[in-house]
Amino acid sequence: MNPYDVYGAYTILYSTMRLEDDDGLIPHPGRRDQRMLRSEPGETNGRATFTSALPFTPRYVQNNLAGVPDPATTYQERVRKRQIMLENPQKASRERLEREANQSRKQAAKAARRLGVMNRKEATEKGLWKLKKEETKYELFVPLHQMWMGYMSELLSLLPAPASGTPDPAAAPSSAGMHAKLVKADFHGSIMTVCRSKNSALVGLSGIVIHETENAFRVVTSKNKMKLLPKHGSVFAFSVPLYSTMLPPASTASSSSAAPSKQTVLDIPHIEFELYGNQFQFRSAERAGKKFKAKETIEL
Repeated sequence: MNPYDVYGAYTILYSTMRLEDDDGLIPHPGRRDQRMLRSEPGETNGRATFTSALPFTPRYVQNNLAGVPDPATTYQERVRKRQIMLENPQKASRERLEREANQSRKQAAKAARRLGVMNRKEATEKGLWKLKKEETKYELFVPLHQMWMGYMSELLSLLPAPASGTPDPAAAPSSAGMHAKLVKADFHGSIMTVCRSKNSALVGLSGIVIHETENAFRVVTSKNKMKLLPKHGSVFAFSVPLYSTMLPPASTASSSSAAPSKQTVLDIPHIEFELYGNQFQFRSAERAGKKFKAKETIEL
């Protein structure tokens, strides 16, 4: 059988190709001088030979332009000597995407091992987040909390305290403008308190956050005990300073020689916020690039 004899409509196996040469014929990847054959309706043998006078492409396209007033003009203006997509581009399968994702994760893990970076599993196995009994002291983490107050002062662009020392309600910052920054902020060093929870044993627990995970806050309480506060099913309360706690450059040198202060955010004018743990189950690094949407009602 002649390899260029075809039955029925000729099927093109290429996603894109030039429909015809200058003479109106379909080029073939093997021999450009061979002419295609297709069946014509009404022919008993089911075969027809196409020549330069009867090319395949114009007749096939014009015969299939149903409802067009002038098929010949449409073919000349929109089809002739144009590259047309004849089939959808090949889509990657789900298995291929999963395989590529696994390979990228393995490559990232190898790069981290070369740099000596420790992942979360290795850190847990080596007990990096397990403190000894003599290290679980509230006063040891007060300087961390004071650093967090300075971080909040810079993040929220808080104004310095008035010279009179009396808080001015009119000069207080707008809490609405703080929400977008606070949901992406780092809470290591903040004082977190459980104000409502489905577990009544957690209500009232408070301490300085020393480690935040996706599902919990690890805090050190004022009684020198470490507690794990799950985010799910709990509502937390935390406070930020009302005024900036950053010292001016002139007083930095004199305060460096003074005894360290044990003052916390609860001892100065502050603004208190509530944090819904069900909507806050993200790692601190993930929150930095996440877009949070305002919700009218949030259930505990």
